[in-house]
Amino acid sequence: MAQCYFVAGTDTEVGKTYTTAALLASAAARGLRTAAVKPVASGCEETADGLRNSDALLLQEAMTLDLPYQQVNPFALAPAIAPHIAAREAGRRLDLGRMAGVCRGVMSAGADLVLIEGAGGWRTPLGPGAFLSQLPRELNIPVILVVGMRLGCINHALLSAEAIRRDGLALAGWVANFVGRDMARAEENLATLRSLVPAPLLGTLPFDTAADYRRAAVHLDLAPLLG
Repeated sequence: MAQCYFVAGTDTEVGKTYTTAALLASAAARGLRTAAVKPVASGCEETADGLRNSDALLLQEAMTLDLPYQQVNPFALAPAIAPHIAAREAGRRLDLGRMAGVCRGVMSAGADLVLIEGAGGWRTPLGPGAFLSQLPRELNIPVILVVGMRLGCINHALLSAEAIRRDGLALAGWVANFVGRDMARAEENLATLRSLVPAPLLGTLPFDTAADYRRAAVHLDLAPLLG
């Protein structure tokens, strides 16, 4: 039975994909079979094979299972805007049931660890009355929170953690990802988060101009996830 987690972010551009790929690489280094899903991605480019998203392609590269792109990213949208707006402009419906079905298929594909990466922050809309945060509830899986370490991160992290728990889901752990080179009072902010976020810190990822997820993997501790 695979260990499955939903990877959420405190906001957009906080390094969810980078962190998810690093988690996959860390698990692979332990000899584990891994898989990942990016259920919905906007900002896709047209290719000979159809729309492709760079984040989904990175996850496909980082995981060990060989899965077709459509299973990794079932909803690919061209404009780099909020998914529900991009879907409306494309005349598509972001079907939560179909997303859950694809995720369940990957969860049963034989991996030891499956990571499902969200889009934007926790309460990203999919359409009228539908939010991406409903997907981990439907799948009944715990959440890993990626905190983008920058001014305002404490408020964003605590509100996200509260919302996750209020939605009835377990916060399995969080990752501090430094998204810039020089954050004022970085250690004090990190210490505050460690004291207030009600979950174990899985790792602190230093700023890396190359955004090499393999290098980032060595900064992660998967023990709280894998038991």
